[in-house]
Amino acid sequence: MMKKIENGRFVGERSLFKTDGAIIENCWFGDGESPLKESANLRISNTEFAWKYPLWYCDEVVVSDCVFREMARAGIWYTKNIRFENVRFECPKAFRRCENLALEDCEFLLGEETLWGCRGVHLRNVVENGQYFGMNAADIDADHLTIEGNYAFDGCKNLRIRHSVLHTKDAFWNCENVVVEDSEIVGEYFGWNSRDITLVRCRISSHQGFCYIKNLTLIDCEVVDSDLCFEYCENIEATILTKVDSIKNPSSGRIVCAGYDELILDDCDPSKTVIEVKK
Repeated sequence: MMKKIENGRFVGERSLFKTDGAIIENCWFGDGESPLKESANLRISNTEFAWKYPLWYCDEVVVSDCVFREMARAGIWYTKNIRFENVRFECPKAFRRCENLALEDCEFLLGEETLWGCRGVHLRNVVENGQYFGMNAADIDADHLTIEGNYAFDGCKNLRIRHSVLHTKDAFWNCENVVVEDSEIVGEYFGWNSRDITLVRCRISSHQGFCYIKNLTLIDCEVVDSDLCFEYCENIEATILTKVDSIKNPSSGRIVCAGYDELILDDCDPSKTVIEVKK
């Protein structure tokens, strides 16, 4: 049976080090690093974490209805098989190199450098505010994700996002195998140096977006307030429902759109790209 720890106030380094099999309720972890380091089989609820490194090297942890204060930075690193429900993160760098991570109904008020190098990530109804979210992560499935912060998902692999709103400059750089469906993306320089990018029924606004991409697919998308698009982009297959401000030097493929204000073909082979206008 799991032991129960209730209404506790813990300070000092490693206050509950290597706890295995515990229900932790209505507790407070104050000044003292790594209170639950190397712990396993935890169920934590209605608890506040107020200091650094609370859940490092842990396994099989469920956290619900909790808050991680600003000084609980770098909170969950090298931990696997973890689930967070209705949790508020007021701290940066919350997750690093975690495996099999689920976040539902969570909010990151200061999500700088969060979710770096994680594998097997499920996000549902997550709101994030901060730069460099999700860098070098892999195998991500997100639904109803809201991001307000630049440089999201740099260097990611195997990423699927649905029903989301992403306000993020330089998003999806250096990525591989990304699918975004029924979402809004606003931000300059979308997707540079990436490959195998597919957008389905999305609305995109991006200065110099879709450049240096290999294998780009747009299916029934709206591309608005976007100029200098598709520069040095290879193997394009794009169906765009709106007029594009300007198209510049695509390398190869097919672009079907409702029109364009400017077409620049001064540094490419025009025969390698079909550009078709359909009202």
